[in-house]
Order: sequence, then structure tokens, then C-alpha cells
Amino acid sequence: MLYQQIAMNKRRTIYVMAGFTLLVALIGAAVGRLFAGSAAGGVVIALIIALIYTSVMIGQSTDVVMRMNNAHEITSADQFPALWHVVEDMALVAQVPMPRVFVIDDPSPNAFATGNNPEHAAVAATTGLLQLMDREQLEGVMAHEMTHVRNYDIRLQTIALALASAIGLLVNFASHAWWFGGANRDDDRRDGGGALAMVGSLLLIILAPLAASIAQMALSRNREYLADAGAVELTRNPQGMIRALEALKGAPAMQNADPNSSALYINEPAGEKFSHLFDTHPPLDARIERLKQM
Repeated sequence: MLYQQIAMNKRRTIYVMAGFTLLVALIGAAVGRLFAGSAAGGVVIALIIALIYTSVMIGQSTDVVMRMNNAHEITSADQFPALWHVVEDMALVAQVPMPRVFVIDDPSPNAFATGNNPEHAAVAATTGLLQLMDREQLEGVMAHEMTHVRNYDIRLQTIALALASAIGLLVNFASHAWWFGGANRDDDRRDGGGALAMVGSLLLIILAPLAASIAQMALSRNREYLADAGAVELTRNPQGMIRALEALKGAPAMQNADPNSSALYINEPAGEKFSHLFDTHPPLDARIERLKQM
């Protein structure tokens, strides 16, 4: 059953990444149509920007993401012995190289993994997580992150983060250019079709960040369920993971988390919301219930 879920997850990932790329192209077309009078030119520029962002993120993903989240690296067990030894143990069990280890000075309990592949992976935990959790719970959290590393989820989330950042850049450019009167309105004055295209382009640019968030959500949700199951597989201890997730319930919002990195974390860094509709993670209660049924 687990392997069937993984296969289905990989198919869904292909669909989501294709949708992400299409969204980048559509936004490029909208920006090009509005500010240069050329949708095709906008598509080319947008795809080039996305390619540059993706290449940089894949090549330097760990350092970039850790800087975005104000994490600092620890280089020996003397600094945070409990975290270091648990990461070392879980990497050994998962049969992946020991990742780089980072700590985020934040009282909210959370953690994430990032990197291009298992050979260039890194994990980060907040000081709040280290203060809250005992060894059994910490093993569950780090086994969850090692599952992301082992399954190459970290690469997919890195690419998604790069594409979301490219979308953010295009939208910011469009909003600033519009504010300073940079839109190309000549065609729009001559025909109604141009005006309609202009309205459609504006709507696409306005809704693009929401669409990017939905794409990241779709990419992340099932992978969180599978990483929870993978944590149990590695630790042979469902209660450790269940207790860890229960401890995360009601956690306050993080102070230092980058919003574009929210899908990387084990729990929503923005804290609990009234509605879970646009969360990048399944509700904690749903994750706990699945683990109890294993």
C-alpha cells in the first residue's frame, strides 16, 4: 500500500510541476502583454527567469533556504548534542549521508529539510522544538525529515520554491510597473478585445500568488502523510511520531520563517488558522489519525 501511494504521489508531482511551469508561462504572457505589447516575449523572459531561479536554487539550495529562514549551522555535537546525535542516528537508519545540521532561534517548535539530493541535504530545527520535545519525539521529527531526504522530496520542494519565487518576482515587477504607469495601453484604446485582454492579464497577475500557493499545497500535502509513515518505518515507534505531532498542536506562529518556505516545514510555520483550505500541510489531527490506523 505504501509503495502504491508513493507511485501515485510521483504521478501527481509531475502534474503539479507541469501546472507550475504553465502558470509561470501564463504570468509571463500577461506581463509581456501589459508592459511590452508582446505575450510571446513575456513567456520567453518568464521561463528564462524561472530557469535561472531553479538553477541557482538547485545549485545552492541549502545555503539560500537557510539564509531565508535565518538558520545558523552547527558543526559538532558539542553545540546541540541531542539534535546532532538524533540526526546522525536517523540518517544511518534511512541509509542516507549525514546531512548538515542547522538551528533556528525561534520559540515556536518546527523543523524542515532541504537540499538538492541526499548527498547535499540539510535539516533545521527551531530552539523551540529542541526545548519542547524529548528524545522519542525528536527521533520522530528527524525521521520524518530523513524520509523527505530519502524520497527526494527536498529536490521537488526546492524547485517549487524557486518557481514560486520567480512568480513573486514577476508579480512584483508588474505591480511596480503599473503603479508608475508603465503599461502599454495603445492597443487597448483602439479595440475592445485589447481591453478585455488587459483585464484578463491583470486578473491573472493578481491571482498568481494564490495559484502558486495552491500548487505548493498540492505538492506538499500527500508528501507529509508519506513522510509521517516513513518516520514510523524508520523508528519502528508510531507513538514517537504521534506524540511529536500532538506536541505541535497549538504552536504559535514562527517569527523568522520565510513565507515561501512554509511547505518545507513539518508544521505550518504561520500557526493554526481558522480554515485549513490553503494550508500547505494536512491538519495535524488528520495526520495523527492516519498514524493511529497504521
